[in-house]
Amino acid sequence: MYKVGLIRVLTTNVEDLLNEHGRIIENVFRDIKVESRCIEDQYEGIHDEETELIAVPKIVNLAQKYFSKKDAIIISCAGDPALKELREVMDIPIIGAGESAALLSQIYGEKFGIVGITEKVPKSYAKILQGKMVGDTLIQGISSTNDLAKEDSYEKVLNHCKKLKDLGAEVLTFACTGLSTNKFAPLIERDLPLPVVDCVYAEAVFTYASLIKRNFYKK
Repeated sequence: MYKVGLIRVLTTNVEDLLNEHGRIIENVFRDIKVESRCIEDQYEGIHDEETELIAVPKIVNLAQKYFSKKDAIIISCAGDPALKELREVMDIPIIGAGESAALLSQIYGEKFGIVGITEKVPKSYAKILQGKMVGDTLIQGISSTNDLAKEDSYEKVLNHCKKLKDLGAEVLTFACTGLSTNKFAPLIERDLPLPVVDCVYAEAVFTYASLIKRNFYKK
């Protein structure tokens, strides 16, 4: 059994919400056991450069305090806060949701529509998908991950995706794990015939790949 630590950047005392991403991963990869923890005092999560700057030392401290004995750590946030910092101070695989989603998207097409909650595209997407993105990132009417749980949120997300498709997007890539929490990917693929890359799906794939690497050639 592989032991994975998962960091949520949305502060919550609701156990079901805290463990949702880990539960999704465990349901698919039965030999992974996920322990989820969230950083403190960020009840709106990370949605701009200021909130990310505040979150970085919290993430590093949390990982070092609770997850140093894990086989891998997931930063379950599309902005990949503290990804570089953790890779510099820890000797286990550190997986970022955004980097994973951007990398995985490339097997589905050549033009990418980014579906997120920030005006600025997250740094991993800008680096990996440079010159291949169409349209804007920000879903109109959505300003934080909490907005994605509201009754009319799916309509706003779908409208954003339709605009990206009209601009030539061949793949829709999530840039917020809150979209994963609300399980929007299968709904969008049902209503709009384009492949959707979900952040939690992507981070799970790359986490599992990193875990099995050490035993890949063993008999």
